[in-house]
Amino acid sequence: MTRSIDYGSLMHRAMRGLIQEVLEDVAAHGLPGAHHFFITFDTTHPDAKLADWLRERYPADMTVVMQHWFDNLDVSDDGFGITLNFGDAPEPLYIPYDAIRTFVDPSVEFGLRFESHEDEDDSDDDDDPPPEGDDSTEDTPQDAEVVSLDSFRK
Repeated sequence: MTRSIDYGSLMHRAMRGLIQEVLEDVAAHGLPGAHHFFITFDTTHPDAKLADWLRERYPADMTVVMQHWFDNLDVSDDGFGITLNFGDAPEPLYIPYDAIRTFVDPSVEFGLRFESHEDEDDSDDDDDPPPEGDDSTEDTPQDAEVVSLDSFRK
């Protein structure tokens, strides 16, 4: 029996803990300065909760923006709930940390990408719709440096 350390899983858990800590601080104190987040998540995750019309519009993944207006940010150990504005219609969402694919704060060029074995098989799709959830279009997730764990995997 060969035992090995699964660094990829350990890093993913640590990175999700970082997101939880950041969101807990935002829930307690609000977004500081120019900070804002682009969060892409898997809409097919069994614990993700979103309106049916959003799930139909984004059948695989969706990018939301936390910047000027959000409400009811409720952070737990497994994920977070938030209400965001979609075309002047507030919609509650629940996003499990395990469903997050990218977390980007373009204001400080910080980003995390959670890669899975499925992602390695998929080609990059440049036809993704623009981010939803806030009226901001000043930054895009591509503006930030993204840390990928794949470079550390054997």
